[in-house]
Amino acid sequence: MSLGPVVPTPSARQRFSPFPPSRPRLAAYNNRLRMSGHAVLVTVTDQPGMLFGVTRVLAGHHANITYVDMHGGGAISDIYLEFTVADDLAEKLLRELRELAGVNKVEETPSLAKIYGKRIIVMGGGAQVGQVALGAIAEADRHNIRGERISVDTIPLVGETELAAAVRAVVRLPRVRLLVLAGSLMGGEITRAVEDVRKKGTYVISLNMAGSVPDAADLVVSDPVQAGVMAVMAIADTAKFDIVRQQKRRY
Repeated sequence: MSLGPVVPTPSARQRFSPFPPSRPRLAAYNNRLRMSGHAVLVTVTDQPGMLFGVTRVLAGHHANITYVDMHGGGAISDIYLEFTVADDLAEKLLRELRELAGVNKVEETPSLAKIYGKRIIVMGGGAQVGQVALGAIAEADRHNIRGERISVDTIPLVGETELAAAVRAVVRLPRVRLLVLAGSLMGGEITRAVEDVRKKGTYVISLNMAGSVPDAADLVVSDPVQAGVMAVMAIADTAKFDIVRQQKRRY
């Protein structure tokens, strides 16, 4: 009895290989695996549903949104987004954004990380904050001309409740790497706030002051100008200062 022509079956390697068999399909598969970061500024008509429409386009291309910010004003608003997406889907995604109803313009921009880089926040009493900022800005200039991007933000504040709220809010700000507390007396709820932000990965440098905050900080520095310098060195890739090795020390 004839069983007909014998049809070769694929080998186990062919059946279970995670890669497509042909070279063109393999190239397409590898392109799909490659993800690149993008930053876009989408100018839209100020009306309900625009943020949903924009993010729906991104979700439809499996883009991962890493940051979003909105700026409203009159009849037109700007939506700034940072996201990663597969290389072979980026052009199609941008084209669909431009075709979305209500979108006036889509502009690719450098990311905020490339423009402003890492951030240092200095808060506390005005006189001490100014001296810390003096040291931080001078040191940041030295590193930024060598390719770093470090920016320094300051906010003079007084009051335990106000300072504790500001410290806890630091982790909600984008790109913040380090907080400097500059004052003469800090403790109580501020100390508990410092402990909270340190658990979330933000380094804290404190001036040598009265109260319990210095005991909770990563590093204590007496001279405010030097504190600013060491804050920049702690987060600069172009510096050799390692704050982890200096933790709980006082200078």
